[in-house]
Amino acid sequence: MTRAAFFVLTALADQPRHGYGILREVGELSDGEVQLRVGTLYGVLDRLTADGLIVLDREEVQQGRLRRYYRLTDEGVAALDAEAERMAAGAGAAKRRIAAGRRAGAPARPAAEGPAGLEPPTPPGLAGGFA
Repeated sequence: MTRAAFFVLTALADQPRHGYGILREVGELSDGEVQLRVGTLYGVLDRLTADGLIVLDREEVQQGRLRRYYRLTDEGVAALDAEAERMAAGAGAAKRRIAAGRRAGAPARPAAEGPAGLEPPTPPGLAGGFA
């Protein structure tokens, strides 16, 4: 599931929304990290509809414009729940590894290693070890 699809499903988890409402909600839910463009949003909505994860809830005319409201299907709720569980499990695994590395005293890796993953050269005076 793409990040955009995840946040669109999340935006629809509590109530049906129209396109602009989904855009706003996705921005808020992702703390501004996911900024969907209208064309991207409707592509995601089309795919989620084709996959049976969302359906058109209703259409309303407001200020002379047609607004289509979408809602999650039962399959959409199940897919969102499964993806949230998968992400939580992955985050938990990462947190456990980080904690284990800290407990074991594993040194932090330098941000930039040499070519092809080689260790950076040892600074003069350290003779390849630590004092």
